[in-house]
Amino acid sequence: MVSPLSENESGQASAPLTPSWNPAGTGSVDPENLAAWVEERLAKHRQALDRLLAAAAPRTLHNTLRAYDDAIAELAVAGAETGLLHSVCEEKPVRNAAQELLQKIAQAGVELSLNRDVYQALARIDASETDAAARHYLDRTLLQYRLAGVDKDDATRARIKELQDQATLLSLTFARNVQEGGHRVEVKDRAELEGLPPDFLAAHPPNEDGRIVLTTDFPDYMPVMTFARSADLRRRMFLAYQTRAYPANRQVLLDLLKVRQEMATILGFAHWADLATADQMMESAANMQAFLDDLDEASRAGAEKEYAMLLSFAQTIEPQLRQIDAASRGYWLEQYRRSAFEFDSQSVRPYFPYARVEAGVLATAERLFQVNFRRIENPDVWSASVSAWEVWDGTELTGRFYLDMHPREGKDKWFSAHPLVPGMRGRRLPEAALICNFPESKDGSPGLMQYSDVVTFFHEFGHLMHALLGGRQEWAGVSGISTEGDFVEVPSQMLEEFFRDPRLLAGFAHHYEMNEPIPAELVLRMNRAGAFGRADWVRTQLFYTTFSLKTHAVDPSVLDPDELMRSLYARFLPYAWIDGNRMYASFTHLTGYSSNYYTYLFDKVIALDFFSQFPREALLDSPVAMRYRRAVLEPGGSMPGQEIVRAFLGRGQSSDAFTAWVGEEFQPMSAACAGRSVQDAGKI
Repeated sequence: MVSPLSENESGQASAPLTPSWNPAGTGSVDPENLAAWVEERLAKHRQALDRLLAAAAPRTLHNTLRAYDDAIAELAVAGAETGLLHSVCEEKPVRNAAQELLQKIAQAGVELSLNRDVYQALARIDASETDAAARHYLDRTLLQYRLAGVDKDDATRARIKELQDQATLLSLTFARNVQEGGHRVEVKDRAELEGLPPDFLAAHPPNEDGRIVLTTDFPDYMPVMTFARSADLRRRMFLAYQTRAYPANRQVLLDLLKVRQEMATILGFAHWADLATADQMMESAANMQAFLDDLDEASRAGAEKEYAMLLSFAQTIEPQLRQIDAASRGYWLEQYRRSAFEFDSQSVRPYFPYARVEAGVLATAERLFQVNFRRIENPDVWSASVSAWEVWDGTELTGRFYLDMHPREGKDKWFSAHPLVPGMRGRRLPEAALICNFPESKDGSPGLMQYSDVVTFFHEFGHLMHALLGGRQEWAGVSGISTEGDFVEVPSQMLEEFFRDPRLLAGFAHHYEMNEPIPAELVLRMNRAGAFGRADWVRTQLFYTTFSLKTHAVDPSVLDPDELMRSLYARFLPYAWIDGNRMYASFTHLTGYSSNYYTYLFDKVIALDFFSQFPREALLDSPVAMRYRRAVLEPGGSMPGQEIVRAFLGRGQSSDAFTAWVGEEFQPMSAACAGRSVQDAGKI
């Protein structure tokens, strides 16, 4: 861990990485010094609020908003770094302590959101002479206070606080059950692994009992679901993965939904989904539903066509097959792409050993955003497998980030960017971490990644760059990834498109044995194959999105999550349902995004519109790249998302690029390649 608050005399964050709760500087942490560190942060939080309330009239940005922002910054750092330990620390006692401390930090946040004296002080600030960023920050803060119930009577605010505390505990419990709830799948007959890559087989030798043990971690799960010819193994792995936190999380989810519904009712909303969208770009659950209905209609025919093609192909290999089930979707997509597009996704894995991919992602980001990354030697961090980096913009140190990229026992098994420190211009550097679970290059294994892993890496790195490049605001409350919640996926999804470029990939994707760059012709076939199934992807996202919406718009006392999930699955997806699927029990977006999972689809439309502005012949070196950095990333949350869209595009958003992207699979090859020859595509 890193000391975000150890500052030198100028107020700039100092270079040492020793955490203030760990004076020995060993990178280790125990429950006691973590608790002391959190209490120090909370004490500074309270001191800032005392300073705010004691300020004499008139209320100004300097004597009121500055103190409020300092209080917010202390709370943000305490919550982010404690939350990180809750997700990644190898010692369970520390994770237990972190969970208790997160509840305490969240309680302080709830108390602040219901503090009428603070709200009234902020409301009295004369913002007429302030700049746009400060006005936006102040207006958004006051709106969020009202949405929190600050204007309710004392008894009502006390009840809201009780409910918020319950929601925090339930959300933490839900996530913890997923984090620690992985299953194992035993393979008694090695023939069941037929179809899996040689490096996977080499990394999974039989144990002393002659059995091969697989986990539900992504480096095991995804290859099995994509390549294993054994339908029985795929089904066993599917059910093991989809029941990681079942049955524990079924009741946790229902309890959380009940708490959220009561809060929404108290605050004057029909249901939680209306409350959750009130301060978002989407504005209301009704607008969300209309957006989803449009995508439902637009994607249905394409998805039906895709499935018919997939099933027809599968029946040429297995004539008795009548329907593809949920556990076999990935496998048959892989087989179809091999046949229809002459692309075997195993053929690109040798070009993606983890170490090369990491270097390639960092080099691509450096060139695109015109920054420089410098690795910190022997950093004091939370695990020996974590690397630490500085971000330099010319001669200026502008931030730090940490890469925790491989599975460990007790570590969160998902993929996420984790902002740690909100930067404040001239006062504190922004810091963020990536928490991922990619294959690791060790013990003779090259750690070969699937292409989808590479895309995921750059997706999460997009979040990280947003946090760091947007982290030079005057105010911590609008620093980094602090836009509306339904804008945060735009930068990450936009970057996904870059790794379809053959020239870009050839710069780092070299065969781990022969060191030859990935052939441009192979990348073009991969792109063509990857375009197949996009309508199916939209339908899958509609399934997740509608489930997240309906769970928060249905009376939780009568909600049956199993029945709802099964009915929505039948509505949106053609694959045969598998009894025992409890996906919702490990769907952690239900605690984070709550009803607002629509963000991924909504932001994909904006992201593709953004990407359409980049010239294909100069993705990394065009002036558009720096214009994108300045207009989209650097503002952080200092302006509304719609204004960011207009600042970069010069107009409002359009769905034309998204429509073309979804329909690319059915375009002629010449149109899909946009006239680029294989020879041109291979030029670096």
